[in-house]
Amino acid sequence: MRRLLNGLNNNYMKVAFIHDWLTGMRGGEKVLEVFCELFPDAHLYTLLHIKGSVSQTIENMDIRTSFLQRLPFIEKRYRYFLPLFPAAIERFDLSDYNLIVSTSHCVAKGVIPSPYACHISYIHTPMRYIWDMYHEYFGKNSSLILKICMPFFANYLRMWDVSSSARVDYFVANSRHVASRIKRYYNREAKVICPPVDTERFMCAKEKGDYYLIVSSFAPYKRLELAIDAFNRLRLPLKVVGKGQDEKKLKNMAGKCVEFLGWKSDEELKEFYRGCKAIIFPGEEDFGIVPVEAMACGRPVIAYGRGGVIESVIPLNPSGKRINKGESPTGVFFYEQTVDALVDAVGFFEKNQAEFDSREISKNAQRFGRERFKEEIKDFIDRSVGEWKNKMQTYEGIKC
Repeated sequence: MRRLLNGLNNNYMKVAFIHDWLTGMRGGEKVLEVFCELFPDAHLYTLLHIKGSVSQTIENMDIRTSFLQRLPFIEKRYRYFLPLFPAAIERFDLSDYNLIVSTSHCVAKGVIPSPYACHISYIHTPMRYIWDMYHEYFGKNSSLILKICMPFFANYLRMWDVSSSARVDYFVANSRHVASRIKRYYNREAKVICPPVDTERFMCAKEKGDYYLIVSSFAPYKRLELAIDAFNRLRLPLKVVGKGQDEKKLKNMAGKCVEFLGWKSDEELKEFYRGCKAIIFPGEEDFGIVPVEAMACGRPVIAYGRGGVIESVIPLNPSGKRINKGESPTGVFFYEQTVDALVDAVGFFEKNQAEFDSREISKNAQRFGRERFKEEIKDFIDRSVGEWKNKMQTYEGIKC
């Protein structure tokens, strides 16, 4: 205990990062990458690591995995082990650390820290599998065994998720939308710091192509089936970048106008953004990095108007006029997750394309840049650790 407190007093922080799993470079890993740049000597704990699946910055860290790493078929079937995740995350011994930073969309925030460690948790979402998207994952389209087993496991996981939130000293949310869910489920306040988007690597394109674009993993809550059905009906070209568990189902639905491209490199993806007419975003996301990347290239967004996207996209209202004077629109919203609503939104966009200015759309995206995130999160960590030190000094009756 004394050694940990001395570390706080001497401004020496032994840091541990906790991340759910390292299986690909998505939005959560881009947040983690910035943390790794800020604290390159930290130790990184994760349930599972597929080597080579994330950026070199993350791969260069001292990565420590859970017992799940040794289970058969874990790399391809890790989501089936969800009921074991709490036990796996709690087995990490963090007694030597005085600063713990978790980045969590599942169980990472549930680690057991030392009583003398400051725990800051960046929340991408409370565990969506058991809360607001439970029925999307385990509803009528799931397997029989999941329908039978998950109601029992889900009840346990909800209780664990709420109780383990008490192990966090400071919450950070990636959007106001997520902050409201943290308050609803955990009854805790959260500082909102939007995730980093590398807007500087995207260049605004003036000339648009003739196709619409989706960039997404193929998970149930992404609602890609809406877009495929809509473009089958519209008979407009739709290119789909991504892969995932619903790939076979989505390809079987697709007509001749829909083209699946698999995952693309960052450079290739940039060109697809620049060449599209607009990005299609039919799911409800916690924040939504893809719309910001598309806007950085000057491309409008056609999105379901709920979730984090309403914090980044400025919609053209149904009359075809700007909502606020002086604000250039960057997209179109539809407010029902139905094929009809999406078809209407695309039709509305087609008729009002002249209202969208590529340069203004790109300018809007710059407020979510990577350096902005790095400065905001570093300042928050510094202030939180300073506040924590004062609490500990008061508690222990010691001086800096």
